[in-house]
Amino acid sequence: MDRELFALSERVGRWLAARGWRLVTAESCTGGWVAKVLTDVPGSSGWFERGFVTYTNQAKMELLGVHGGTLDRYGAVSEQTVREMVAGALRHSPGDVAVAVSGIAGPSGGTPEKPVGLVWFAWGRRNAAVRAARERFQGDREAVRRQAVVTALEGVVRVT
Repeated sequence: MDRELFALSERVGRWLAARGWRLVTAESCTGGWVAKVLTDVPGSSGWFERGFVTYTNQAKMELLGVHGGTLDRYGAVSEQTVREMVAGALRHSPGDVAVAVSGIAGPSGGTPEKPVGLVWFAWGRRNAAVRAARERFQGDREAVRRQAVVTALEGVVRVT
């Protein structure tokens, strides 16, 4: 077990439980890793609602309602897409808070405009503004994905 991720997940869980909120994840490049580390915590069913792993554009559209036009115009790895992923995760669940992650973990797939290591995040609460952020991580595929998990979790406790 990764002690750092477990401790961070426990902290997120305490934060959510103190507010009576349930979290929903909408993941692409992390492939469910955020949901996995959250559910490693005993008692997480009290504050973790569900996770959507929407690795393909089709899954983003079908499960979260991301608009095809958004994907065509901005791509899966974009602020616009992660914002729609958060909105869709909340719309398709009874959760109170959502986090979305979409990026290019590598080793291939990058472009000059969207290089390997680029990851977009969004966090939001039902009936509140959505916050988005962009990060560029270094390292191999595993390192990029792990850093994305940490950033996703750290951002949850900044939702107000």
